Amino acid sequence: MRQAGIYSGVVSGGRSGPHLLPLARIKKIMKKSGDDVKMVSGEAPIVFSKACELFIEELTQRSWTVAMQRKKKTLHKEDVASAVLATDILDFLVNLVSDSNNPLDLAPVERETLVS
Repeated sequence: MRQAGIYSGVVSGGRSGPHLLPLARIKKIMKKSGDDVKMVSGEAPIVFSKACELFIEELTQRSWTVAMQRKKKTLHKEDVASAVLATDILDFLVNLVSDSNNPLDLAPVERETLVS
């Protein structure tokens, strides 16, 4: 059961200006996700936008940790791939980062070294 007002900061009381991610694009992706999804309320893309922002921040932090371990100052796709491979919760992205046609030369990063 959700608590009253738990989403109020995101939906109404939060940022009133433009969102970091385009809400129209999020709504379009939501509608294309399946034949069953026909209608999407105006508030749903706002929540998805915030969720996407948090996901991007988390993946970036984990990738940056990998880059720092390799003594790099620039984040590369190899760092993102290593972060995905080293994090159990990101297993749904493994196929995306491990392209069999273009295998990445990834130095092993232990799962325990990335802070959750």
